[in-house]
Amino acid sequence: MASSSPARESKLLAGVHVVPLRSFADDRGYFFESFRKSWVPGAREMVQGNVSFSKKGVLRGLHYHLKQADFWVVPQGLARAGLYDMRASSPTRGKSETIELGQGNAFGLYIPKGVAHGFCALTDVMMTYLVDEYYDNSDERGVRWNDPALQIDWGMTEVIVSDRDRQNPPLAEISADVLPT
Repeated sequence: MASSSPARESKLLAGVHVVPLRSFADDRGYFFESFRKSWVPGAREMVQGNVSFSKKGVLRGLHYHLKQADFWVVPQGLARAGLYDMRASSPTRGKSETIELGQGNAFGLYIPKGVAHGFCALTDVMMTYLVDEYYDNSDERGVRWNDPALQIDWGMTEVIVSDRDRQNPPLAEISADVLPT
């Protein structure tokens, strides 16, 4: 069975890769490969898999990590991913991007460490994601999801955000010496 097409690097954010996923369907349902290490050049081995269920209108994020990369797939529903490059040494530092994943947008999304990421559930959503480091809450950082400095259009004005994510600081309050490189 054929694999998906090769990944393409984001035109806006260095190191972010969008991977077209190919689905094989018949009257029983469908099948698709959700990850191959070969899809993302230079990616480290993924060591943990996670599943997230979100109701329509839930916004999760923005989070970033100093040690961990993510690979997201939305097999059910439609989500808008919001990304912001926080890496001090990145050629795309300070740029943002949104990408819709799921229904009609069969993509895997590789997010390197240092890129702030979150998603808004445009419908009820199931997301699966792989990470290249085991969960470590000391590596979990955040930036306020609705900070105008990030220039992220979530596509919704009324969202459900956790208390933790609501307390993330705006970009201007994050010290440059704690930014990822």
